[in-house]
Amino acid sequence: MTAAKTRARSGGRGRPSKATGLDLKETILDAAEGLFARHGFHGVTTRQVASEAGVDTALIHYYFGAKRELFDAVFLRRADILNQARSVSMNAYVETFGERMTVEGVITAFIDPLLRISQEGGGGWKSYFALVAQVNNTPAWGGETMARFFDPVVHQLVDTLKIVRPDAEYRDLYWCYQFLTGSMMLALSETGRIDSLSEGVCHSSDLEAVRARLFAYCAAGFEAVVAKSGKA
Repeated sequence: MTAAKTRARSGGRGRPSKATGLDLKETILDAAEGLFARHGFHGVTTRQVASEAGVDTALIHYYFGAKRELFDAVFLRRADILNQARSVSMNAYVETFGERMTVEGVITAFIDPLLRISQEGGGGWKSYFALVAQVNNTPAWGGETMARFFDPVVHQLVDTLKIVRPDAEYRDLYWCYQFLTGSMMLALSETGRIDSLSEGVCHSSDLEAVRARLFAYCAAGFEAVVAKSGKA
């Protein structure tokens, strides 16, 4: 049994001691994150999370409430970090380049922090990005969840792109974001699909290859949509 699980077990059933509270919450969130990423929200029970974390199920209800509240806590924990990183990156880009900003530069400032975090952040971040990609494609409640956690930074992206291309219609900007986020999250989820499809020529874990192509791809699509709309 791991040290974290030993500490969790030593707290007994029910209300934990203050000394172990923070460690226990992180242990539970880590376990839930990995399980939700692999099996989805409906494929995981709080009992399974408790077993994975090495704690009593009562602790999950004590800290987080029902399963949906636990899921939201998993989502929020890293969403705040991502939102801050992207907002800071875009603000720095605007301040540095001003009137020399480009569409590709704005998109790079928005996406690159995620690639960097995925490359440097460890396995937990890999699970989180797989989870976000999954939620982003869940019709029943995924849109509401994404809106609740990520809308402000997306609006910042759209408004910044509007500064670069004031002729662009907001309708096109939002459609372009829709396409961008699909490409971005598929790349970050590292499914391995491109590995088999390309017969080993490409690897989904090669985020440097993603970095070398994704920004230009998204920017070119944006420019094409805006140009076509202007001619309509």
